[in-house]
Amino acid sequence: MARTERYHKIRAILGATRRLRLQELMTRFEVSRATVFRDIAFLRDRLGVPLEYDRNTGEWRLLEHQDLAELPGLWLTATEIHALLSMQQLLENIDAGGLLRDHLQPLRQRLLGMLGTGSHSAEEIARRIRILAAAPRACTVAGFETIADALLTRQRLKIHYHARTTAEDSIREVSPQRLVHYRDNWYLDAWCHTRRALRSFAIERIASAKPLAKPASEIDDAELDRQLTTGYGIFAGSEVHWATLRFSTHRARWVASERWHPRQESCWLPDGRYQLRLPYSADPELIMDILKYGPDCEVVEPADLRQRVREALAAAMKNYS
Repeated sequence: MARTERYHKIRAILGATRRLRLQELMTRFEVSRATVFRDIAFLRDRLGVPLEYDRNTGEWRLLEHQDLAELPGLWLTATEIHALLSMQQLLENIDAGGLLRDHLQPLRQRLLGMLGTGSHSAEEIARRIRILAAAPRACTVAGFETIADALLTRQRLKIHYHARTTAEDSIREVSPQRLVHYRDNWYLDAWCHTRRALRSFAIERIASAKPLAKPASEIDDAELDRQLTTGYGIFAGSEVHWATLRFSTHRARWVASERWHPRQESCWLPDGRYQLRLPYSADPELIMDILKYGPDCEVVEPADLRQRVREALAAAMKNYS
């Protein structure tokens, strides 16, 4: 019987009797006295199960004041622990600013203790898994935690926001709705009481955030999705347009395997090109993604988007004239 299976059976015995008998465990699991002692030591020292041994009766008792429901519930297989450590490593790499690291560390330490002498150490996992952030922008831990706390406790915030596009400074009162990690950066979706509209704020552009003694206004999830995720990218807007893009036969093999938007429509053209149709509300981010494909992407429609891309390409060419 595998060690993890024995742990689950031991937990069931504790739930029924609150005690473990040495001879009973040896017979039931068909293991040696030394194995039983190693199992108990692991449960007590690594998982924190409060057991005390009575030499006279040869049994371990669960401390009287200990509620069984409070016992550690994370008794996992080595494979499951490896998977969790891998995810933790992924989160650490995604979280380039260290915003989640302090909160993840206790879980990491517990997982390391449970892993014991497994075949793949946490150091090996860290060495073998790499997530490279494309262009993360730094934001302060204190600011992020203030925003996250107000979000979860449903309080309004007073924020000092510096808009990147307009270089405008403004003071806003907002009701936070959700935090979004998008393309290696964090955004706050919120109802802006100052503008009386839903807005997405780049976290690193929030110079300061102060909780207010006011409850946050609640916006229905369907309305949030309609205004903030209906169109392409992070830019909000209730008015949705549809763009049709055509990719060269060379790039088609890559784009065909990508998901640009949940509502996208696509097809292969007879000449081997790939056509993609997707919704968007505001076009800045869509234009940036179109331009990165250079001559391998053509905007078919709408006409105004096609014209904006043409103008951007013409302006870029002036840099090389």
